[in-house]
Amino acid sequence: MSQITLHSLVSDIVTAVPQTADLFRKLRIDFCCVGKVELEQASRNLNLDPMQVLSEVLNIEQKQKGYAENQPATERSEKELITHIQQKHHAYLRDELPQLTPYITKLARVHGEKHPHLLRVQEIYTSLKRELLDHTEDEDQVVFPRIINFVNDPTSEAAKALEPHVLELENEHESAGDLLKELREITHDFEPPADACGTYRLVYQRLALLEKDTFEHIHLENNVLFEKVRAAM
Repeated sequence: MSQITLHSLVSDIVTAVPQTADLFRKLRIDFCCVGKVELEQASRNLNLDPMQVLSEVLNIEQKQKGYAENQPATERSEKELITHIQQKHHAYLRDELPQLTPYITKLARVHGEKHPHLLRVQEIYTSLKRELLDHTEDEDQVVFPRIINFVNDPTSEAAKALEPHVLELENEHESAGDLLKELREITHDFEPPADACGTYRLVYQRLALLEKDTFEHIHLENNVLFEKVRAAM
């Protein structure tokens, strides 16, 4: 059961479920400068229905829990692993990457002069976003269907056709991993400065979550799914 109620502070809600910042931003509920206010009062201040806002918050919380739960066992079949990857990791990336973009842009614009590394954070994030979205699209439309076809009919011809695609995905995983490693390095392990504003802290928190999910995603493909496929070749 959720611990979030109408009496939860807006700032605490965003800390617990960072993606709720997107909802508050849309509703013009300030979670940054004046976030130490209960959700009910923050909603009423803007003539919003508190129960409706709470319902939307809880839906976001439940959605994020769905991404994080049900880690797949290595005993799952290739088809089951693919379904899990698509429903957990691909869905998360397609939700999170576009929604995090305006915060990255704002952070670089407002604080980039004083903290120049944030301009590099924006550059890395832009590249990472493009690579990951293109990567997941290629997996869904090209590579995963080829894997399923190979599993259903494991001929030498199908294996030969599939192998270059798997190698390409592994190379792309390495590239994404390098970008994430640089992000961690220049943000000092995603630790914001002591005087950081709410947006600054939110971006670092969500980048850390993005890193965690992406490395789990890469591990699941490189070390579980692709190993199963190669074992059948």
